[in-house]
Amino acid sequence: MPYFFSKHIRSFYEQYDEASRLTTDFKLEFARTQEILTRYLPEPPVVVLDVGGGPGVYACWLAGQGYEVHLVDPVPRHVEQARQASERQPEHPIASAEVGDARDLAFEDGVADVVLVLGPLYHLTEREDRLTALREARRVLKDSGLLVAAFISRFASMLDGFFRNLFDDPVFGDIVRQDLNTGRHHNPTEDLVYFTDAYLHHIDEIEAEIVEAGFAYEQTLAVEGPGWLLPDFEAWWDDADRRKRLLDLMRRVEAERSLLGVSGHLLGIARK
Repeated sequence: MPYFFSKHIRSFYEQYDEASRLTTDFKLEFARTQEILTRYLPEPPVVVLDVGGGPGVYACWLAGQGYEVHLVDPVPRHVEQARQASERQPEHPIASAEVGDARDLAFEDGVADVVLVLGPLYHLTEREDRLTALREARRVLKDSGLLVAAFISRFASMLDGFFRNLFDDPVFGDIVRQDLNTGRHHNPTEDLVYFTDAYLHHIDEIEAEIVEAGFAYEQTLAVEGPGWLLPDFEAWWDDADRRKRLLDLMRRVEAERSLLGVSGHLLGIARK
């Protein structure tokens, strides 16, 4: 089954440098996701499916630790970038990287110890498509296998607009109002800062969708927490002591339900 991107999503990823995103503008997201994965993943060697793995940033990192990682992504450009990144670490390559659809995985039942779904669930804007993707993740997992799924908070675009001072543009204001009302994020402009078609989850929806797909839900964790809104984030990040303090604070509030929606990204943790 081919992945039917909207023209907006396709255009976005043809222009946006996803390969460097996590190591430039989204360093806190990268570090916190690595920390949470390190905490939850079983010791290698086990099989990890990185579904929607993009250019392979997480896949290469995990392969370097001894995991057998198979990457699937709907964007051919991303898959080629992942293969090139894998070639740059020949002692610990990604086991495979293929174009594919989160809703129709080309793997047999029960082959994976871990399935990461760190992008598809916010680009599948229809609930039934998200449930299909989650059920596919469950199908390919072994019994008691681990699911780690990423979601974008319902309030992320509003908070980003405050942080970047975007509300002087009435078009952005309209985007945010729709996000808050429906969760459906649609950018009618060519401005990449406004992101692309996505579904922004309310906290309660995360558990509901995971459970409906048949998983034993464990918890939802904030990735960046409120830390992504630091006005002088780079100064904090470049100072080793302040970075340590920032990460410690975000760890302390990662499961605080009253703060979950403030985080740009959230991770749902579940078991088959």
